[in-house]
Amino acid sequence: MKDFRLYDIADFVIDEDFIRWVHEQREEDNLFWNTWLQQHPDKHLVIATARRIVSSIQFQQTTIAAPEVEQEISRLLHTISTQQTPAAPRTARVIAFKWWYAAAVLLLSLTGGWYFYFRNTSSRPFAYASMVASKQLIEHTNTSDQPLVLALPDGSRLTLASKSRVSYAHTFGSDDTTRYGASRDVYLLGEAFFEVTKNPNRPFRVFANEIVTKVLGTSFTVRSFEKDTTIQVTVRTGKVSVYAQAATPASAKMSEIILTPNQQLLYERAAQKFQKILLNNPAPIVPASITRTMIYDDAPLDKVFSDLSKAYGISIVFDSEVLKKCTVTADLTNESFYQQLNLICSAIDAQYELIDGQVVIEANGCR
Repeated sequence: MKDFRLYDIADFVIDEDFIRWVHEQREEDNLFWNTWLQQHPDKHLVIATARRIVSSIQFQQTTIAAPEVEQEISRLLHTISTQQTPAAPRTARVIAFKWWYAAAVLLLSLTGGWYFYFRNTSSRPFAYASMVASKQLIEHTNTSDQPLVLALPDGSRLTLASKSRVSYAHTFGSDDTTRYGASRDVYLLGEAFFEVTKNPNRPFRVFANEIVTKVLGTSFTVRSFEKDTTIQVTVRTGKVSVYAQAATPASAKMSEIILTPNQQLLYERAAQKFQKILLNNPAPIVPASITRTMIYDDAPLDKVFSDLSKAYGISIVFDSEVLKKCTVTADLTNESFYQQLNLICSAIDAQYELIDGQVVIEANGCR
């Protein structure tokens, strides 16, 4: 039985179970790791860094002799050890981390025979024309230079961008059943902002070239023009799941990526790769009256971060044990999200990184 409490970053990035969780997002793995992180909050930073490393690597199947692997690992570990010193200043630690990061990438590439994320997928095209060709659909095309607002039969609304097209069935929102179950399906070419009426019994799905975005009730934007090299899904409110259209219903459930407010998913069409990021200018998801009262006088850091997380719907990860003595005195009213983070981090001598659509705080604690 593995004791993950004893793992450091290097252990996680070469662990088969951890790699599978990062790349496949199986339901049982998500349950295990989310529960484990709740029980071991001090490991959040280690897990976030390890996930970033594993996510950045495209695995390819290669055959490498075991002696070669062992020889290369020994060489890399020796290189890493010579780059690190016990009392290294911050700059030296950053350089050492970069060496370690590069070594981890190479190690994972060498041991790629353990696990393969990028498998051969069906060559079936998912272009808009092929998706709607055999269906009897209602189609709207925006040929103007202004956004076109459309009301859907179920009460949902969408704003169709210029030079965009959208289609849906005559039976949209009724009792029609697809091979995925009863749902409200929309086919998009271009860009549209959706405001979806909640209906737990009938998921709302947007088919946009190679990806599918599924929701029950929320507001979000999908951009997928035929000539675009990437497909974008941006969430304003609520929560959506996104998965590759080539996936079967069962595998889609395991590989779906969940997006929450102020997160954006980028799908690189050529590489068939997802990337989750935060928006450049996150917008509050709570009433303005709440954000206008973000004034703190010697307030506990965990309360400040909790307020900020709720105001924007963005996860902020930090080591509560290390920072339990930190307090904040600041007026965050009318400041942008990232400026608020800068002010807080400046007050406690900390730094933050954006990893996998969340904020990770790095600090040494407060006296």
